[in-house]
Amino acid sequence: MESIEQRVPKIIDILRQLYPRSQTALKFKNPLQILVATVLSAQCTDKKVNEVTPGLFKKYSRVEDFAEADLKDLEKEIRSTGFYRNKSKNIRAAAQKMVADFSGKVPSNMSDLLTLPGVARKTANIVLSSAFHKAQGIAVDTHVKRLSQRLGLSDQKNPDKIEQDLMKIVPKEEWLHFNYRLVNHGRKICQARKPLCDDCRLSQLCLSADLGHS
Repeated sequence: MESIEQRVPKIIDILRQLYPRSQTALKFKNPLQILVATVLSAQCTDKKVNEVTPGLFKKYSRVEDFAEADLKDLEKEIRSTGFYRNKSKNIRAAAQKMVADFSGKVPSNMSDLLTLPGVARKTANIVLSSAFHKAQGIAVDTHVKRLSQRLGLSDQKNPDKIEQDLMKIVPKEEWLHFNYRLVNHGRKICQARKPLCDDCRLSQLCLSADLGHS
């Protein structure tokens, strides 16, 4: 097996060919919507979030709407996404902080985004890449974590440490797309329970392919 430095450019090239237009599956029209949708996506499918957000964003169209929301009403709107009590509290608190500290705007840099309740690096990276086209890191969700370990790009389990490993080996110009391409590949081919290694174009570059996978 080639070294990680030799494999990474080939992995990136194949993913680029397979998923040339990769982007988040979450539907949004502005930074506030992608922030809220990403918070809702924790422990929930993008498909379910996309079913909930049209009605949610119609009712709460401005950051002030979320900041002033009645928690019980907000919980009712997002209940089907799971963990709705905690998500409701974080969304309202984040909106209140944006009103108080950021003139009602979603921050466009990592350090400010991380001051918002309920926003960790994964959420911040998705907001920055999707809404502002800024690459300040690589979002590590369950798909990226799984594929990074299977491909031998990181042996870490903590998402922040996995991100640091990826940032060292993936060229910065690829950061915007790397998450989405791994996510797409994880959904289509490198699935959690039964990876389709025989159909995978990355199999020759994957440390796990010959193991039937773990």
